[in-house]
Amino acid sequence: MFRFLSKVWTNFREYIALVLLILLSLIILSQNKNPNVQKIRAIAFGSFATITSVISDIFSVTNLQRENEELRETNAKLMLQVSRLREFGIVNKELKDLLAFKDTTGFPLIPASIVSRSLSMTQNTITLNAGKKDSVLPGMPVINDKGFIGIVNSVAEDFSIARTLKNVDLRLTVMDERSRINGILKWTGEELIIINIPNTFDVETGDRIITSDVSSIVPIPIPVGIVEDFRQGETGVFSYIRVKPFADLTSVENVFILAKVKSKQIDNLELNFYRRQ
Repeated sequence: MFRFLSKVWTNFREYIALVLLILLSLIILSQNKNPNVQKIRAIAFGSFATITSVISDIFSVTNLQRENEELRETNAKLMLQVSRLREFGIVNKELKDLLAFKDTTGFPLIPASIVSRSLSMTQNTITLNAGKKDSVLPGMPVINDKGFIGIVNSVAEDFSIARTLKNVDLRLTVMDERSRINGILKWTGEELIIINIPNTFDVETGDRIITSDVSSIVPIPIPVGIVEDFRQGETGVFSYIRVKPFADLTSVENVFILAKVKSKQIDNLELNFYRRQ
């Protein structure tokens, strides 16, 4: 300990002496009753107080800036947590709806999630994380609890690609659930329509559209959408029906693949498809 104090004194004795002398001077000034000395003392202490106040304000501003940065960081983290919780809530609701839908149907369903989407307005496709290993076949419908989404077009070992309703290459035979009128549903690139419907056919706004029993693709009736508008064609004899799909094709993330195809002929086609792979 003595060696340490000796080393400190050797290295800093000038500064220590200066501090002691300043303290001694302040003590002497505080005890002196001379008016001139008291005036100097008042100026000195006033200056010291001013400098102390400025330094205190500087440190205070620095502390406030640091606290503001910490609060902004905390708010950002809370925002991210709230955003994740909201996302979990939305996904949880979607999954609950899918589970409730699965419990009410006796058809074989393969659960899948959409891992990517095409950006084309005319060739809209989705990639699903279910493939050959999950017994997925081309021609199987893709649905969710709201209704029809698309048809599986190609299959790999772990993934499959499906054409959605917003794909110009998908033609679907559908039916007006109320009047039992059949028609061909297609995507024009801008809207979903049923084409070549005679003006005399019984179709009304608000009618539900489902997949038809006579479809060569879909094996069972599946809700597709609702009639939004009935428009007269250019010839004046035929009209077309604009349909709003039940399923939100832009936001859906979790789906089911209906593990069923229309007929043995399609089964044989898929069997030959797999043999060529």
